[in-house]
Amino acid sequence: MLAALAQSTKALPECLPNPPVGCVIVHSGKIVAVGYTRAPGKHHAEADALTQIQGQDLHFLQMYVTLEPCSFEGRTPSCALAIAQDPRIQEIYVSIVDRDPRNNGKGLDILKQAGKTVYVGLCADEVNAFIQQYLLK
Repeated sequence: MLAALAQSTKALPECLPNPPVGCVIVHSGKIVAVGYTRAPGKHHAEADALTQIQGQDLHFLQMYVTLEPCSFEGRTPSCALAIAQDPRIQEIYVSIVDRDPRNNGKGLDILKQAGKTVYVGLCADEVNAFIQQYLLK
């Protein structure tokens, strides 16, 4: 998760007003893709990382993301749905839940309903210290 947090710092200031989110995808203990939230209307961190593993024959992947994947479609498609539709992603580690009322656990629900194993809270203190000021109040 600390590698995902390091990615999130790369998002600033380009991502604003979206929160600076970081993501890494791991296969057999090795990072195979990284991503961070781009400018509004462009890829979120999860989609950024998912594009890097397109066409690769990888199985049983773990995704680490600093903030709950978005459950809704806005200027970009729902990240939670994209993850849910990728059978290679089996486990998702989310540092903190997004308290935006459009999310607030809905992204986690989408992942769980798709049969993914979801863990919440990894490195929450470190991620909160960085991202708190960029989240909806």
